[in-house]
Amino acid sequence: QVQLVESGGGLVQAGGSLRLSCAASGRTLSRFAMGWFRQAPGKEREFVAGVSRSGLYKDYVDSVKGRFTISRDNAKNTVYLQMNSLKPEDTAVYYCAAEMIQSASIHRLDYQYDYWGQGTQVTVSS
Repeated sequence: QVQLVESGGGLVQAGGSLRLSCAASGRTLSRFAMGWFRQAPGKEREFVAGVSRSGLYKDYVDSVKGRFTISRDNAKNTVYLQMNSLKPEDTAVYYCAAEMIQSASIHRLDYQYDYWGQGTQVTVSS
């Protein structure tokens, strides 16, 4: 079992920045590919960013490329999402997810992930 706890959400003005953290306990994160997803009111949950087990490979949805950066510190069992130049359309609940995987792949579909955090609210005002 892996427990994931997100933090760092909040209210920010458009153009501002936030850094989300996802702290894991129960098992070492180095066995897992990690992803950040988000769900806005009335919309389906969508993939935002993912990072491979080692941190070497990263993937982003087009709408956040150049603005968001995913990173991980396996020694601290923590994954981060640095969000810059935030827009009102980034408003959503952000979830951290872990997929136990042998390869360096990063998946974008939520059903491929094994563990989820409870989510943290990000609200961007215009």
